[in-house]
Amino acid sequence: MRHYTTFRQLEIFEAIARLGSFTRASEELFLTQPTVSMQMKKLSEMVGVPLIEQVGKKIYLTEDGQELAQATREIFGIMDRFTTLAAERQGLKKGQLRLMAITTASYFAPRLLGEFAKLYPGIEVSLRVTNKEQVLASIANNLDDLYLLGQPPEGMEIESTPIMDNPIIVLAAPDHPLAKEKNISLERLAQEPWLMREKGSGTRNAIERRFAELGITVRPRLELGSNEAIKQAILTGLGISALSRHTLTLNQPGQFAVLDVQGYPILRHWYAIYPAGRQMSVAARAFLDYLLERPEQENT
Repeated sequence: MRHYTTFRQLEIFEAIARLGSFTRASEELFLTQPTVSMQMKKLSEMVGVPLIEQVGKKIYLTEDGQELAQATREIFGIMDRFTTLAAERQGLKKGQLRLMAITTASYFAPRLLGEFAKLYPGIEVSLRVTNKEQVLASIANNLDDLYLLGQPPEGMEIESTPIMDNPIIVLAAPDHPLAKEKNISLERLAQEPWLMREKGSGTRNAIERRFAELGITVRPRLELGSNEAIKQAILTGLGISALSRHTLTLNQPGQFAVLDVQGYPILRHWYAIYPAGRQMSVAARAFLDYLLERPEQENT
């Protein structure tokens, strides 16, 4: 197997094993699905045993596939350690930084990574933006250097560092009746139709906790799967919502009304996270230091 199996085939297999999908693996690796299927067929032929089986629309790893997935992660871990040592010998002239972030971080993470890349042009940087479920899966498998999340995950052995403020504000359409009101009570706010992210969302949890402190239950009029969908629904008059202030980064001033509400903004933070026990690469440490040393006014 070691004479014929390519590193790329193992990379494809690891993505399929982690994501549970040929389609999602092809999207993550920027490959066509036929290419992914062909490489997995070749890999199975080379090792001489089936690695993946499909039942209906779902795919599962065989017992041999599970063992190869574990071995592949170990191989990637060895390569990571080698890359770290090589980067340490080169200082910050060369190296690699792999960053993964939840979707809300897409409003600021590319800009920060771009600024860092200008400072250290020899560092090869990559950023994957995806949902919280996939970020947690990547943390569990120790696949990336750093992760950007709105709250540290519970029940996982991780190291977390707050890197910037993440205020949650209440948004409405600019012509909403409450747009010019001051010191709006939560009781009054609860009477409005609410638009919220799906259950389990960190922002939604923060909103519901704030209302629960006063014994108020808010039932959303709509549950939407993205911040942009919520913003569009606000502008069409379907209701109000509370989102991270960072979601307004690309909007024109005055496009939304930020309501003056008691108990808001909810002050939260963005965190840089990595698995406990993982040796941080020189590039990852430099990026974390860069985030922490930015002027305070840029962190809000």
